[in-house]
Amino acid sequence: MASLARFRPAVRRIPAFARAIQTSADTTQLQDTIQDYSQPFTVKLHEESFRSYQCETPSLEVEVKKDELLKMYKDMQTMRRMEMAADALYKAKLIRGFCHLAIGQEAVSVGLEYGIKPEDRVITAYRCHPFAVMRGGTIKGVIAELLGRQAGMSHGKGGSMHIFTPSFFGGNGIVGAQVPVGAGIAFAQKYLGKDTATFALYGDGASNQGQVFEAFNMAKLWGLPAVFVCENNKYGMGTSAERSSSNTEYFTRGDKIPGLQVNGMDIIASRHAVQYARKWVTEGNGPLLMEFVTYRYGGHSMSDPGTTYRTREEVQRMRSTQDPIRGLQRYIEEWGLAT
Repeated sequence: MASLARFRPAVRRIPAFARAIQTSADTTQLQDTIQDYSQPFTVKLHEESFRSYQCETPSLEVEVKKDELLKMYKDMQTMRRMEMAADALYKAKLIRGFCHLAIGQEAVSVGLEYGIKPEDRVITAYRCHPFAVMRGGTIKGVIAELLGRQAGMSHGKGGSMHIFTPSFFGGNGIVGAQVPVGAGIAFAQKYLGKDTATFALYGDGASNQGQVFEAFNMAKLWGLPAVFVCENNKYGMGTSAERSSSNTEYFTRGDKIPGLQVNGMDIIASRHAVQYARKWVTEGNGPLLMEFVTYRYGGHSMSDPGTTYRTREEVQRMRSTQDPIRGLQRYIEEWGLAT
């Protein structure tokens, strides 16, 4: 093994300027003074909120509503507190086995839900707790499932990675396996003639799986209403994206499938991108790849301290400067929506 290590090729480092997308959570600007808070108003996203591949980028001008922004803020806070409660229960040894938390990635799960419709379908990997609640589950059902209780959403028999609702197909524990399943769900939607979309989420760590590319190929061949969503939180387990993938621009990896890269730390950009993606696939344009550039504050799972492959300073910098909840809070305060 030592002799093999000597021949290991050097890791290609990506220059800091290579990725044009910006991940600030609070760069959206109010266009005009709000006259009537009961009416929608227009804001403008940062010019580097999106990057596209073989398609147009969404408009930077977005119409939002006061009540919706306040509800999104409440939901993001609720999802984070639920995950923090799970963290405490795991450390108290009341939750056993695998447990993957999404603290820091709330703008993806909440933004997704606010950009789709109830009849759409969502499937993801094991960082699934917020999606389960947003898709019709309950916090009690998630926590009870983690504790192995009868009141859990899978009656205590599935655990952290296996939670479902009628429109949420899990929670899947096999790396990348949910992507072809998502393609199958989208096939069923097209076969039944439904004007709906399927969002199949996977992480940057699963992006090199062969079955992911097979699902891309079938979806493109059959023109399926599938949005393949890469949650790029920069690390697959303990390996950075640059060390595992020769092409870290995941939104370009669908070959002939168009792609969109999104600032996954700004809830307004996330919701707007999801609306764009849903419109794309339901209008008969075939599948779309979408990459949310986001960040997880904790480790890959509760057994991972998350500090052996990145510095504490990096995590603290992201928490203090690019937190999605604080970003939305700043919008709410600066735009006079609440005090």
